[in-house]
Amino acid sequence: MAENYKGLDSFIRTSREDFENKLGQLVEIPTISMEPDRKEDIRRGAELAHQYLESIGARAEIVETPGNPVVFGRIEKGASYPTVTVYNHIDVQPANAEEWHKAPFTFFKENGRYEGRGTTDDKGPALAAMMGAQFAAANDFPININFIWELEEEIGSPNFEHFIKNNLGKLKTDSVVVSDTIWISRDRPATPYGLRGMAAMTWALETGAKDVHSGLTGGAARNPVGELCKLISECYDATTGRVKIKGFYDDVRYATKAEVQSFLDSGFTTAKFKKAHELKKLRFEDAARVLKAVMAEPTFEVHGIAGGYQGPGVKTIVPYRAEAKVSCRLVPDQSPQKTFKLVRDFVRSKNADVKVELHGALEPYVGEFSGPFADAASEAMKFAFGRKPAFTREGGSIGAVVTMKKYLKAPITFLGLSLPEHGYHAKNENFDWGQAAGGIKMFARYFDTLSRIGR
Repeated sequence: MAENYKGLDSFIRTSREDFENKLGQLVEIPTISMEPDRKEDIRRGAELAHQYLESIGARAEIVETPGNPVVFGRIEKGASYPTVTVYNHIDVQPANAEEWHKAPFTFFKENGRYEGRGTTDDKGPALAAMMGAQFAAANDFPININFIWELEEEIGSPNFEHFIKNNLGKLKTDSVVVSDTIWISRDRPATPYGLRGMAAMTWALETGAKDVHSGLTGGAARNPVGELCKLISECYDATTGRVKIKGFYDDVRYATKAEVQSFLDSGFTTAKFKKAHELKKLRFEDAARVLKAVMAEPTFEVHGIAGGYQGPGVKTIVPYRAEAKVSCRLVPDQSPQKTFKLVRDFVRSKNADVKVELHGALEPYVGEFSGPFADAASEAMKFAFGRKPAFTREGGSIGAVVTMKKYLKAPITFLGLSLPEHGYHAKNENFDWGQAAGGIKMFARYFDTLSRIGR
C-alpha cells in the first residue's frame, strides 16, 4: 500500500499555489443562490468549476435544471472498477459587507489563512477533494470518481431531485462521499453519520386593513404581533426549548449512550462552543446535554417576527398584520409533513385566523458508523490528521443527501474539513491551508481504500 503514496507529500506541497489560486478565483465569484439577480455569477461559477474538473482529467459538463445548473464530472479508469461519487456545493450564503473585516467577495490570504465568503462552505473543501482525486487519477488508482457540484444547496436544493432523476444512468455509483460538514474541534477529526431534517413555515395574521392609532383603537383593536407572540409561547418554552405541542416527540429516535459518548469524544466543550459561535449564554452548560440538543433532538425555532412600526422611537399604532417565520429541526423517524400538520393544527386550534404555510421540508438522515465505508473514512482521517475521528451527527440539513440516498441507493460517508472557528454562514468566513492540505491527503487515502473494497 505504501507505494501508492509515494510523492503524495510532495504533490501537496507543490499544489499549494494552485489550490490558493483556484480558491481565490472561485471565491471572488459571488455565487449567491438566494439572490435571483446573481444568475450570471452562478453561470460564471459553473463554468469555472467545469474548467477546474477538466484540468485534472475529468470529463465534465454543465447540466441544466429548471433552476441553477449542476456541474458533473467523471474520471474514468475502468468499467470493472468501483465508482465513488464526490458531492459538494459551490453556491454560498449572502454576505453583509458592513459586518466583515474585509470585502466578503475579495479573496485574502495571510500565513495560510484564507478569508472570503465560500472559503469553508464549501469551495475550499470541494477543491481539497478534487485535488485528492487528481492525485489518485495521476497515480492510476483503480477507481472511477464522479463529481457532483451543486449550485442550489443554500436554498434547499429545489432542483437537485430533477438533476438526479434525469441523469440516473451516468450517476450509477458504489458509494457517495460528502465533505460539506464541520468538526467539533480542531484537536479531533469528526465524521458525521446523521443530519437533522427540517420543516420551515410562515404564520401570518391580519386583523385589519391598515395600521390604526392606539389612542383611538387601543384596547378594542386586536394586535396581531401580540397574538403571534402568545401563540409562540403556547408552542414552546423559550427558556428550555421544550416543545409543548402534543405528539411532537412521539416519533423521535433518541441517541443511545454510546452515541452520546462518541459525540463527547469529538473534543467538544461548552466554552469552545460559545466562543466559536459568539454566544454569551446557553440554555444549559452540561456538554452532553448541549450535544444532544444540537445533534440528536428536534427543535422549534422562531427566526423572525415582522409587523408594526420598525423605525426610530415609538410610533403609537396598532398594526394590522404580522408574520412569524418558524422552523423545526427534525431527527430520525420524524416526518416533516407530519410535523408541519401537528404545528398547523395546533396553531389553528388556538387561533383560527392565523394562516400557516409550509415553505420547505427535508427528511432527516441517519447512516451507519460501522462497516467498510465508515472504517475507510476513519482510516483516511487518521492517515491525514493523526487521529481517528469521533462519529457525530450534524445539527443542520443537506437536502441533496436525502435525495441521493433515495435515488442512488449507495452508502453515504461524510468527510468534512470545516472547523467551528471558520465562520460557517457567518461574517469573516475563512479556511486554512492546514485543513486543505490534510484534506487532500485524506481524500487520496480514502480513494485508495475504496478501490480495494471493490464494488
